[in-house]
Amino acid sequence: MSMISIRNVSKHYGSFQVLTDCSVEVNKGEVIVVCGPSGSGKSTLINCVNGLEPFQAGEIVVNEVSVGDPKTKLSNLRARVGMVFQHFELFPHMTIAENLTIAQEKVLARPHDQALEKGMKLLDRVGLKAHAHKHPGELSGGQQQRVAIARALAMDPICMLFDEPTSALDPEMINEVLDVMVELAQEGMTMMVVTHEMGFARKVAHRVVFMDKGAIVEDAPKDAFFGTPRSERAQQFLAKILSH
Repeated sequence: MSMISIRNVSKHYGSFQVLTDCSVEVNKGEVIVVCGPSGSGKSTLINCVNGLEPFQAGEIVVNEVSVGDPKTKLSNLRARVGMVFQHFELFPHMTIAENLTIAQEKVLARPHDQALEKGMKLLDRVGLKAHAHKHPGELSGGQQQRVAIARALAMDPICMLFDEPTSALDPEMINEVLDVMVELAQEGMTMMVVTHEMGFARKVAHRVVFMDKGAIVEDAPKDAFFGTPRSERAQQFLAKILSH
């Protein structure tokens, strides 16, 4: 069953075409890794999925809700679609516990005690329960990103979107975030992940979508993509990224 359906989506800023006729289906429980060179439209595509970026043509349907339909309440959709950004986006003036409870209380109308219990369980799950009373600035980048994942999970999302979740991290912090993501994938969470972490893609992706210049050049099962990509552009990209 399709959880995220992207059909012939195009987007432009003025005369600059950012996405050209992009189509991808993500089934329930699938993990799709979106990769490609900088500026290829990966982040824009994923931001269109929960309406953070408007698009001019095509259709995106998430769990039978049309994202581009003017009648769709995007705030309701975003409450169900977990999003993890490159730069954590935690509230700096709130404690970690408050960061995890505020949206549960305001958006889902959960009583404070329930929201706190859920938040603490998820903090425990990402290994950070002992830091609940701290502020984001007191944590490392890797810890903040794990909090951001816990915060997204606190909303009981139907799927998760990750936009380069490790690219702002020091190398030694990357694995602590990827480990949480691997666990999520293994539990059957539907995920679309924009990343250059090919080890992660090899481990858990069902399919790899390769983008270049705003278009989807390749959408292949993981083994086929890492075996021999069909497109020359994907072969060049992999040769560069895997040789480091």
